[in-house]
Amino acid sequence: MVIALVSAFALAAVPAFADPTVASKQAEAQSVLGQIQQLDSSLERAVEAYNLANIKLSRIKHDLSTNTHSLTVAKKSLKNAQKELSSRLVDLYTSDEGQDSGLAVLLGSASLDEMLSRMDAVDRVSQQDSLVLRQVAHLRREVQRRQRELQHAHGEQVQVVAERDAARSSIQSQLGQRQALLGSIRGEIANLQAQERERQAALQRQLASQVQAEQASASETALAQTVAPEPTTTIAPPSRYGGVVGIAMRYLGTPYVWGGASPGGFDCSGFVMYVFSQIGVSLPHNAAAQYGYGAPVSRDALQPGDLVFFDGLGHVGIYVGGGSFIHAPHTGDVVKVSSLSGWYSSTFVGARRL
Repeated sequence: MVIALVSAFALAAVPAFADPTVASKQAEAQSVLGQIQQLDSSLERAVEAYNLANIKLSRIKHDLSTNTHSLTVAKKSLKNAQKELSSRLVDLYTSDEGQDSGLAVLLGSASLDEMLSRMDAVDRVSQQDSLVLRQVAHLRREVQRRQRELQHAHGEQVQVVAERDAARSSIQSQLGQRQALLGSIRGEIANLQAQERERQAALQRQLASQVQAEQASASETALAQTVAPEPTTTIAPPSRYGGVVGIAMRYLGTPYVWGGASPGGFDCSGFVMYVFSQIGVSLPHNAAAQYGYGAPVSRDALQPGDLVFFDGLGHVGIYVGGGSFIHAPHTGDVVKVSSLSGWYSSTFVGARRL
């Protein structure tokens, strides 16, 4: 929304005979909107970093739980081994086998060969018992070490989440200040917002026909290739998930909620994750992590369902065709369709096809 408003301001020419007060208000509004756009970008990156921290924290908790279980098993094994060794010691001194140990071996042997044989048996039993004990003790030390490392990492991740939370709160506070500034130029902003709503309605009407036309064209192309196949240099595989566009469109107007990944509210990566989950495709709740999935696709080869990334991987959306994409933009906005132009064109990072 904000980006579209900035574009509207940039395109609006002020007549030479315009009221200087009105021109001043427009300039002030444009300046404030530009500041808000920067804050929105910073906030989105902070939210995505927060999401990534949560992903790491969840993984560490799982690893910690696994290793805690391993440690419990190791301790139990060690206890059983110690019990077995204690029992062996008792047996050595209270049974006939005890006659084969220590001085008894020397005194109880009828010959040198018998003495050597009995000493060898004692040594082998002792070695076997010691090996078991050493193995279990080593396992216990190793698991304890891993547990300490994981606990340390857990603490680091908690700290990261806290830092990102503080950054998010700071940016939101600044955004609130900018919104207060907008209150002084509410008339100009209200007019631009009305224009933006009309533009969104027109864009959505155009989108429906554009998507149908592109899907029909894709079907014709596929048929032609079936009849007369030719070598191609396509980098990305054919699109399989164009159908997600219809699913994504159901959530137009859903409010942006940081950390959101449900119809109650979405952030950018949460929206993409939720939409694709509806067709059985699992994605992480982080834009940069989602960029690691699928295959790269050039901007001029985009097809509906491709993921498009912006602002240093701080933002992601779903391409819908016709040079447009659907996304959850930023705090204060809703799920909407935007054009791959202006700010989005200048900050475009790349696209992936799942």
